[in-house]
Order: sequence, then structure tokens, then C-alpha cells
Amino acid sequence: MTPIDTTLKDELKQFAIIAIPLSAAYLAEFAMFLTTKMVVGKLGYHSLAAVGIAGDLSFEVLIVLMALLSVVGVLAAQAFGAGKKLELGNSVRQGFYVATGLGIPAMLFIWNLDLALIATHQDPRVIELAREYLAGLSGAVLPVLWFSIFRNFVAVLSQTVSILVISVLAVVLNYVLTLWLVYGGLGLPPLGLFGAGLATTVVSWFMFFALALHVYHKPMFRGYGLFKEKWRLHWPLCREIMWLGLPVAGLTFLEAGLFVATSVLSGVIGAKTLAAYEITAAWIGIPFVIAFGIAEATMIRVAHAIGRNSMPDARRCGFLGMGLVVSITAFMIVVPIAFSKEIILVFITPEDPGYEQVSALATQFLFIGALFMIFDALQAAAARALRGMKDNLVPLWIAGFGYWILGIGGGSVLAFHYQMGGVGLWWGLAIGLAVAACLLSLRFHFFTRPAGLSSAV
Repeated sequence: MTPIDTTLKDELKQFAIIAIPLSAAYLAEFAMFLTTKMVVGKLGYHSLAAVGIAGDLSFEVLIVLMALLSVVGVLAAQAFGAGKKLELGNSVRQGFYVATGLGIPAMLFIWNLDLALIATHQDPRVIELAREYLAGLSGAVLPVLWFSIFRNFVAVLSQTVSILVISVLAVVLNYVLTLWLVYGGLGLPPLGLFGAGLATTVVSWFMFFALALHVYHKPMFRGYGLFKEKWRLHWPLCREIMWLGLPVAGLTFLEAGLFVATSVLSGVIGAKTLAAYEITAAWIGIPFVIAFGIAEATMIRVAHAIGRNSMPDARRCGFLGMGLVVSITAFMIVVPIAFSKEIILVFITPEDPGYEQVSALATQFLFIGALFMIFDALQAAAARALRGMKDNLVPLWIAGFGYWILGIGGGSVLAFHYQMGGVGLWWGLAIGLAVAACLLSLRFHFFTRPAGLSSAV
């Protein structure tokens, strides 16, 4: 098919329509986790460390499952590009079946994640507090996964403003509920860290029902058979979602697991190192989720082009998305370097007995994090550009090498063999992300160059 003749300005406009609300929504969702850390951090560095590591492990599970389910968005986007509305709707319906089948065991798994903390010999006080938080948080699994299916659907249709509005409301609701449930009031006794997890669960159900009602009532979303067609289980399509989604989930497991493993290893070093890691990760997550929204838009635009059978358009969309994330994150490097003290004070008070050590470590971590922010954003965009083309297996191997052999392996050697502690772990992150970003970008270049798919490495 002949490429669509659009200017760079037109393509940037399409990216903006999808990416700006998505990035803002992801930032709002991330802010929910940040506000939880801010509230419980005032209880002491043990509470901050407990919510941080338990949240890292829990959201690793959720992010991996949402990555698998993102294939629903790819299938829907390609059907949209081909003008097949009912096929698009059926992909979304089958996605709900897959999400439910995966979500129930995931809920039980998250409830018992304290066993992983025991197995890795975390601080006993951290384990005790994390167990309370996980009990309240486990009920959020199903609404989070169902929300992600609807989010994929509305993003494919470039109607992402609703996601932004719901997410912003959720941040406010989460902050108020967390304060109330953690510290008590209005006749409710303090629920501590269990209340923090419960607040996230309540807000997750709110987000799902709000988006479901929006999709049901808005005329824009009619004609796809989401509610009028019979909800019959279609095994071949469910198998395709799983088959295409497993490598994506594997890639995301390696990507997000890089930070989760660093969190766990930080806890092995000590609770203060873990608390410093959680403060740093709180900042690093901000530019990443902004870039993540652009990366998701990149995936959708590439998938639209593939649905039209236009490789030149797919190549242009992919490299445009990569260029955007690099440009935006480059402007944000100065923040963790110039304002490290201010970032630290958001999460821990000078009166905390561990403040001096936690602050000194977090300052070093923030400096290293500033150096690899660009590579973190680039690898996310490159991986999702490839995902929009259903190229999932080779990126999985690239991730395994970059994230784990160089990232975790190299970081562990620096941390424990060369006794660099948490600083060594962060240098490992930097090396792994930089290598993975370069390799994934090259993969996309070879896959989309004019010689065609036969030239892919």
C-alpha cells in the first residue's frame, strides 16, 4: 500500500492526541503510588521501605500482566487500521476473558508476596509492615487489569482524554483515602499500612467503573459490538492473545524486574539503602511514565501503519516516537541533580533517625539515575515500536542480555564483590539500560529499512 502523505506536523498532531492524555494519565496513576509513599513515609523509613518493596513486587506482577494484555491494543489497532470494527470489538471482549483468567491467581499471588521478602532475608520489621500493606492491596488486581483493557480500546480510537480525567480524580481520591485509612478519623481507627493498600484497591475499582460507564454511554464507542454482541469465549483469539502476549510479558518482566530486583538487592544490603532506593525510584518514575505514554502512542501509530500495510509509515512513526522521548527526558536531567535535597525531603523528615544515611545514599542514586533517564525512555519507545509490528521474541533476548546479564549481573558484582553497595547496583542499571536501548533501536532500524522484513536481524 502507498504510504499516507502526511507532514511531520500532522504526525506530531496524531502523536499529541494519543500521547499527551496517556502520559498525563500514567503520571497521575504513578502519582497514586507516590502519594502513598509520601503518607506512609512520615511513619518512618521502615514503613517507606515496606510499602516501597511490597509495591514494587506487586506492581511488577500487574505490569507484566498488563503488558501481555497490551497485545489486545495491538490487535485492535491493526483491525482499526484495516477498517474492521467488529473484529476490533471482539479482540477487546476476548481480552476481558484473558484478563479475568490471569487476574484471579495473580490476586492470590500478591496476597502472599511476603514469602518472597522472607526468602530474600529482608529486614524483619519491613516484612511485618509489608504483609499488612499486601493484604489491603491484593483486591486491586482485577479492576486494574479490566481498566487496562478499556484503556487499550479508547487509546486505539485516540479518545484518551477520559483516561486523563479519571486518573486525575483517582489521585485526589487516593490521597484523601490513604490519609484517612492510614491515620484514622471520623470514627475510624488507624489502619496503618493495611489502610494504604485498601485505599489503592478502592480507587482501582472506582477507575474501572468510571471508564466502563464512559465507554458504555459515549456514542463514539458504539458500532464495535462491545456490549451488544454476545460475549462468547473465542478460544483461537484468546490463544493468539496469549501467544503474542507471552514474549511481551517476558520482555516487561525483564524490564520492570530490573528495578524490582534492584529493590530487593537494596533491601538485602539494608533498610536504609532500600529507603534511599525508593526515594530515587519515585523521581526516576516521573520522566519514565511521561515517556511511557509516548511509547504507547508509538506502538499504536506503528500498528495503525502495519494495519494499512505501510512499512515506511511504520518506520517514520517509530523513529519519531524515539526522538520525542529522548528530547523530553533530556530536558529533565537537571532536576535530580539540582534539587536532590528537595526530592528527599518529600519522603522523609530530618527528624527521622535514619535521615542522614538515607539522604546521603539517595543523593548519589539520584545523580546516577539522571545519567540513564534518556536510555530508560529510549528502550521503552523502541521496544513498543517493535511490539506494534508484533516483533516480540528478539526484543525479549535483547532485554535478557541488557537488563539482567549486564544490569543485575554487573550491578551485583559492583555492589557485593567490589563492595560498592547501592551505588554499584545503580551503575549496573545504567549500563544495562544503555545497552538495551541501543540494541532495540538498531533492531527497529534493521526491521523497517527499505529492504523490508527480510533484512531483519
